[in-house]
Amino acid sequence: MSRTPDLMRWLIAFCVLSLTSNLSFAQRLSVKNSDDAQFGPVVRAYLGYLRNEQEVVDDRISRREISTTYYRRNSERIRALRQMAIRLVTQSGNDYVPELEAVTMDEFRTLFEQPPRPISLHSNQVLNNKFRYLGAIRTGDVFYLFARLDPYEQAALMEQQGKNLSPGTTDLHAASATGQPVGQTSTRPRRSVPR
Repeated sequence: MSRTPDLMRWLIAFCVLSLTSNLSFAQRLSVKNSDDAQFGPVVRAYLGYLRNEQEVVDDRISRREISTTYYRRNSERIRALRQMAIRLVTQSGNDYVPELEAVTMDEFRTLFEQPPRPISLHSNQVLNNKFRYLGAIRTGDVFYLFARLDPYEQAALMEQQGKNLSPGTTDLHAASATGQPVGQTSTRPRRSVPR
């Protein structure tokens, strides 16, 4: 008979505990969502993606699947991406975030075959017709942030470079910048139709 009241007390305590933990989680979630409420759906989705990435990294460190150095660098990278996304959106007023890349100086080779010197980079500089340099953010390490140009921006740049060439240009680098592989003709052979 005495076991029933003890069991009831434990059951009530468990319900109260689970209810308060669910309320705490809901409050934290609503605070995160209210922080992002000033942004449009695209930016909120991107910031949610970054939160999910941080949760994955947090989970992996808690299971000891990654080193603390790896954890620190990826957490700082996520923080830098978040800062840049918010900066871009507040400056432009658009609900748009380009595909962002954040690399440290020792990671430049992941983006560039022949990496530029970071000291020579200036804001909005286009590199290799693929990336636009956005700036550096220090979140522990210094991360250099780039926006990957979309195919339309790349095509417009190549077209503009093609117009800037004089008709007698023999510079192979300039010729290949127009999108035409060097040595190929600009017309294709006609298909013959049997009669």
